[in-house]
Parts: sequence; C-alpha cells; structure tokens
Amino acid sequence: SQVCPQPIAQSCNEPCVQQCPESRAVILPPPVLVTLPGPVLSTFPQESFVGSSSSPAMMGPSSGSGGSFGLGGSGGS
Repeated sequence: SQVCPQPIAQSCNEPCVQQCPESRAVILPPPVLVTLPGPVLSTFPQESFVGSSSSPAMMGPSSGSGGSFGLGGSGGS
C-alpha cells in the first residue's frame, strides 16, 4: 500500500514544479522588454537614469535612517 502513495506524491509534485517555472517565466519578460527599448532609453537617458537612480537612492537613505532610528530608540530605552 506504500507504493500507491509514492506515485501520487510524485504526480502532485510534477504540476507544482511546473507552476513555479511558469511564474518565473512571467517575471523574466519584464527585464527583456526593457532591453528591447534600448534605443528609446538613449533618446532620453536622463529621465530613465533619474527614475532608476531615484528608486535605489531613496531606498538607500530610507534603510539607513530606519536602521539609525531603530538603534537610537533601543539605546534610549
């Protein structure tokens, strides 16, 4: 009777594994699309650069501030 459960688990895992790759494939297309409009970015690289820089730049300071605040709060307590 143990042989029966084994195959059942495998067939269940098969579909699960297939679903995982599908999701990842959807995430891959976005980056690919950005590469296609390479020439478009050249037209106004400043806008693209600022947008890209703004996101990471804000995240950087944000993380630092948060960390500093957290440490300060702990110290004060």
